[in-house]
Amino acid sequence: MNLNPKFPLFLPGVKNSSNNNISIIGANLREDVTTVAHYISQDGGVELKTKEDFATRDFSDFSEILSQFMQKNAISDAKRLGISVPGPVLNGRSLPARIGWDIDEADYQTKFGFEKVYLLNDQEAAAYGIGLLQDADLDPIYTSGHLEKGNVAILAPGNGLGEAGYFFDGKYLRPFATEGGHSEFSPRTTVEVEFYQFLNNIYGIVSWETVLSKTGLFNIYRFLRDVKRHPEPEWLAEEIAGANGNLTEVIFRAAMEKDVLICKIALDTFLEFLAREANNLTLKLKATGGLLIAGDIPQTIKKYIDKDKFYEKFKISDKMEIMLKNIPIYLIDTDSTSINGAAMYTAYFNE
Repeated sequence: MNLNPKFPLFLPGVKNSSNNNISIIGANLREDVTTVAHYISQDGGVELKTKEDFATRDFSDFSEILSQFMQKNAISDAKRLGISVPGPVLNGRSLPARIGWDIDEADYQTKFGFEKVYLLNDQEAAAYGIGLLQDADLDPIYTSGHLEKGNVAILAPGNGLGEAGYFFDGKYLRPFATEGGHSEFSPRTTVEVEFYQFLNNIYGIVSWETVLSKTGLFNIYRFLRDVKRHPEPEWLAEEIAGANGNLTEVIFRAAMEKDVLICKIALDTFLEFLAREANNLTLKLKATGGLLIAGDIPQTIKKYIDKDKFYEKFKISDKMEIMLKNIPIYLIDTDSTSINGAAMYTAYFNE
């Protein structure tokens, strides 16, 4: 896997020959599944050797998973470790709320003997991983044919709501993380005010993550069911009760295959909110270089998305429609950007 020239990432160690043929462990920690992989750095890219998924809740900490992975695959020469975590990283440490583990770079360096350990926010890691995508992995919602120069926004609804960006310095794109998903949701219509009040009674503070995530999609659905009294078929209630984390897929299939109205309205509402927060993030970052939409949910419901409608909703603004209407928008068609990005950063973000 090598960098796509459309994404000229700032990786100062790419030209340093001492970064070639380094054995690297990459990891992507999530509340449901933790993925660990072994890579070898070479020629400004990384070569995947092996990858394995672990049920996060089956382990008390990441060290257990890492030990098991290295022992099972007889990996004894790994020099560097890169970890993508779903939360902020401060001074080499992270306490991701959805996992409950204390992740500290120094601990893994001491316990496993790595020469270097890097923690990255999962969306910052994904930004590096996106640089490895091929053109076929970029599914256009709107495009003039290429990514323009300028900052780029990344929006990723999944278990939570990831938001990140690239700062364009005139030559390179420099990824950075944000915690914008935890900024407060703002209703626009009277029905949305009702929705806000419904969520306010449950959560107190209503963030965009409580609207644009797997939990957020269910919040929209149950508001339509419990407050607006849209009928829920008995068979659908049974499927939702047994969804086991696959609620997005259940709602998507009911909308696409069974034409269930409450599910179609739930998805339409979710996509309208997604277009609105995409608008917010793009304006705040002045992301004239493009908007990239990643995450589990957009990929699951991709066939439901009306691209023209999404674009029309996205570009609505009081004064900035001229800028917004020219910004290319892509769906990211892969689920490995975070772990691949953690490996790339670990390999080449040094002199």
